[in-house]
Amino acid sequence: MAILALSLTSLALLIWVGMLLFWGQFWRADQRLDADGVTPLATWPTVAVVIPARNEAELIGVAVRSHLTQTYPGNLSVVLVDDQSSDGTAAVAKEAAIAVDRGDRLTILPGATLPPGWTGKLWAMEQGWRYLASQITPPDYVLFTDADIEHDATSTQQLVSKAEGDRLDLVSLMVQLRCESVWERLLIPAFIFFFQMLYPFPWVNNPQKRTAAAAGGCALIRFSALQQINGLQAIRQALIDDCALGAAVKANGPIWLGLSTTIHSLRPYPDLHSIWNMVARSAYTQLNYSPWLLVGTVLGMVLVYLVSPLGVGLGLVWGNPTLALTGLAGWLLMALAYWPTLRLYGGNPLLALALPIIALFYTLMTLDSARRHWAGQGGAWKGRVYSDMG
Repeated sequence: MAILALSLTSLALLIWVGMLLFWGQFWRADQRLDADGVTPLATWPTVAVVIPARNEAELIGVAVRSHLTQTYPGNLSVVLVDDQSSDGTAAVAKEAAIAVDRGDRLTILPGATLPPGWTGKLWAMEQGWRYLASQITPPDYVLFTDADIEHDATSTQQLVSKAEGDRLDLVSLMVQLRCESVWERLLIPAFIFFFQMLYPFPWVNNPQKRTAAAAGGCALIRFSALQQINGLQAIRQALIDDCALGAAVKANGPIWLGLSTTIHSLRPYPDLHSIWNMVARSAYTQLNYSPWLLVGTVLGMVLVYLVSPLGVGLGLVWGNPTLALTGLAGWLLMALAYWPTLRLYGGNPLLALALPIIALFYTLMTLDSARRHWAGQGGAWKGRVYSDMG
């Protein structure tokens, strides 16, 4: 038993060494626009912000106001696609625009009935895209964002400057998620960390690599790039729509994905239940609804995150210093990898050592995501249920 434990613990240590050295520098948290500055342009392109919104009256006012008060030097307009809200979302958005004397820059589109084969958010985004495409002079860029995102006053200028300066078809930012409650501080930074592991940002940003992703809360896309992929049509069934969009755009041109500390999600996750639902809604989708990938993921999570601390515990109990030290080395390496993301969120350094228990929570959420799918409850969101549509 001791030999098996040492073998597994050594394997876990080797995996962490290999990932830190060869897995796309996923641990880096320095790919941001905040410190890059803004390159002055002779002519600033036109930008249209598209916000899909369904029952977002509580947050939409702040989101709309943050766009209409941008310091962007070029022409900027906002298109709100009201996806059949029943809480007065459109009225709140209109009031917010009027309050900052920008009512003429806000267009509210009443959302059409969801057609078969589309997810709700992507259908709302598609309607915004079709409206813009029908204009005599379409915008140069479309900024897809969410109804619960508050943008810094300079964010549009930074995004466009990056796109123009580096000739990018897509510039996307993983916005700063809310991290105030106890459960948010424990689990939210790890959500970003695991995303970085799945889609290492340096690989996403390398045109020579196939890895592609985007963050749906903030994705600036060149209008011509959207034309090239025929809007959102090709990804209309995607539940993980941002990564699908990133892959579709990267197939034809370069993209860039980074982190932001100035664009904030207003969505609260005050308790474990709310975070659990957020993850379980689409975790099994990430595995393509495959039971085999689910089994592999669970075994992988156990090996990568839980074996090392278990090795420490068993090594101490059995009086086996080699096992304990091997486990400790793996544990410290995973904490080291997690620290840059945790620091980005102002987390306590000791929380880096809690990554194994955090990973256990996410593993259980993934299992629950599969259970919901098998029970016909997968992808439940905003009163709709999206199961495997493929």
